[in-house]
Amino acid sequence: MRKRISHEDALKRAKKLVEQMTLKEKAEQLTYNAAANERLNIPRYNWWNEALHGVARAGTATIFPQAIGLAAIFDDDFLGQVAKAISTEGRAKYNEYSKSDDRDIYKGLTFWSPNVNIFRDPRWGRGQETYGEDPYLTSRLGVSFVKGLQGDGKYLKLAACAKHFAVHSGPEGLRHEFNAVVNDKDLYETYLPAFEACVKEADVESVMGAYNRTNGEPCCGSKALLVDILRGKWNFKGHVVSDCWAIADFHMNHRVTSTATQSAALAIKNGCDLNCGNVYLQMMLAYKEGLVSEEDITRATERLIATRIRLGMFDDDCEYDEIPYEDNDCKKHNNLSLEAARKSIVLLRNNGILPIDKSKLKSIAVIGPNADSKIMLSGNYYGTASKYTTILEGIHDEVGEDVRVYYSEGCHIYKDRVESLALPNDRISEAVSIAKRADVAILCLGLDSTIEGEQGDTGNSQAAGDKVNLNLPGKQQELLEAVIETGTPIVVVLGTGSALTLNGVDEKCDAILNAWYPGSHGGKAVADILFGNCSPTGKLPITFYKGIDKLPPFEDYSMNNRTYRYMNEESLYSFGYGLTYSNVELSNLKVDNINDNLDDISVTVDIKNIGNYDIEEVVQCYIKDLESIYAVKNHSLAAFKRVSLKINEIKTVELKIDKKAFEIVDNNGNRYINSNKFKLYVGISQPDSRSIELLKITPLEYEISINNSIVN
Repeated sequence: MRKRISHEDALKRAKKLVEQMTLKEKAEQLTYNAAANERLNIPRYNWWNEALHGVARAGTATIFPQAIGLAAIFDDDFLGQVAKAISTEGRAKYNEYSKSDDRDIYKGLTFWSPNVNIFRDPRWGRGQETYGEDPYLTSRLGVSFVKGLQGDGKYLKLAACAKHFAVHSGPEGLRHEFNAVVNDKDLYETYLPAFEACVKEADVESVMGAYNRTNGEPCCGSKALLVDILRGKWNFKGHVVSDCWAIADFHMNHRVTSTATQSAALAIKNGCDLNCGNVYLQMMLAYKEGLVSEEDITRATERLIATRIRLGMFDDDCEYDEIPYEDNDCKKHNNLSLEAARKSIVLLRNNGILPIDKSKLKSIAVIGPNADSKIMLSGNYYGTASKYTTILEGIHDEVGEDVRVYYSEGCHIYKDRVESLALPNDRISEAVSIAKRADVAILCLGLDSTIEGEQGDTGNSQAAGDKVNLNLPGKQQELLEAVIETGTPIVVVLGTGSALTLNGVDEKCDAILNAWYPGSHGGKAVADILFGNCSPTGKLPITFYKGIDKLPPFEDYSMNNRTYRYMNEESLYSFGYGLTYSNVELSNLKVDNINDNLDDISVTVDIKNIGNYDIEEVVQCYIKDLESIYAVKNHSLAAFKRVSLKINEIKTVELKIDKKAFEIVDNNGNRYINSNKFKLYVGISQPDSRSIELLKITPLEYEISINNSIVN
């Protein structure tokens, strides 16, 4: 490992280069499509690139499962491997494009990923881009992803970007004008920890501001967020980029300024260095109007040039310059994508029908709008795969010629008919017919990125990419119930980036798999699990609610009655829940190194595979503060570890508990230990009643008491 070029050294070099620029030349560097400076031998550069779950929007690349699916793996080390593969492909593509001076959008080295916003409400269409609802899980995964993208060499392999800072999670239709009101406790306890971890632990090179206002200030020009917290409390050294066209919202929608030049001034003076948009094209006019100083423009330019220096763009010895194009979309990375898809799939229900013994099958019905859908595999912010395997194709490949595979689309994913000239429900009778003829029916239902996602990217105009409820869209519920009525055993496979409900017919389904948006090899991964080539091992990184009727309004950013930490009602399927094809036994829980400061507590537990399948399982530790009035209502995830277990194998798993896990956040946003008594729960789920009911295993408990006076 070579010593990384520091921010300070890069900034010194940047200052020497920037001081040779005219004011106009500096200003030309401040938009995402930065101009060339031939006089100083600086090539043009487009800052906009995406790598949420693979290099996106620039042609062929490996497509990994969507971020929410990667989160379901509950394995930060594995996510680091995925990010490393993505970074190799990003460099390989950049190196090849640069040879022909192709410096178009989506072809640079600055990737606007990961999205570490908290998925606080199941209606949010962009929740699929996140690592779920828990700030600890999101922090661990965000740090690993950033480190994997940025590498560990002298130069940054890629420049990662933590987005969208901050307090951003819908509604999509209001994001350009919305004011997210949040109290200090929720801000510092829920919305900021993942960003802080990415800055302090992973040295993320960039942070992107959000579209919305937070407590009255537009995020991309917020003194509280960008000056006081990001660069003040956290000592962030990289650059800040606006969300795309967010600065124009200052005067057009938020109405906190009156003109484009005023908006440019508000943003740059509060530390937004780069404009994804065109408002900073008015920077010279803002300077002439006396709204910004040359120092403001110089400071932002220096930070941006420093990032390009840290990426090795102006040097000949960058260790990543020789990564060949052949490393893009290679077999190794595609195998990793398939492995990720297998690990991410969550088994929600199984009455014993899974895994299917194909030697006993004569026929199988594959039904539903997601059965043969490439779109469902990809989620949003995706690249182009050189090969896709849909669920239908995966099943065909698995059962071969000896099993008859019937297929029906069943219904459109959201419209009331498949053929525009037909009557409603034009494919349901076909689906019923083939279900009656089959030994088992696989119903592939759910969503895709055409109806769930970012405002403007989806066809869901009524909700701008968000969901209005948790129901299956269109005629899918009718299709499901019609097939149930045939009496044929049914396995439901959900393609989704968020929580869904089957409107009370879950119990009538023999098995339910949540496949997320599983990447280009998702169909093979689903088939592997259906037919027992491997066991499902994913865990839910979000709560599946029974409905939205008891949730707070979507626009309410209070955490009260939101997510597993604060919810009042029982869930349909809980955060951290997921079945396998085996069973485990937990024993011998020990908690060592207990000290009054609660530093570096070590938890060990024995886990034994007592079933008939080799599996991977996720050991989870939750903490409940038993005394403080500021404690979360229920309990909080404090540690997790994925472990592989062969049949009858027993392993001792060690979990390290960070001191922060014992801290509360008070109403003023201060974090400290405020209790002498805590309860630890260690198991394969939360200690909630619903998980225990479904898994039939209760987490082990351990109470910690410290004798010292409360640390404050």
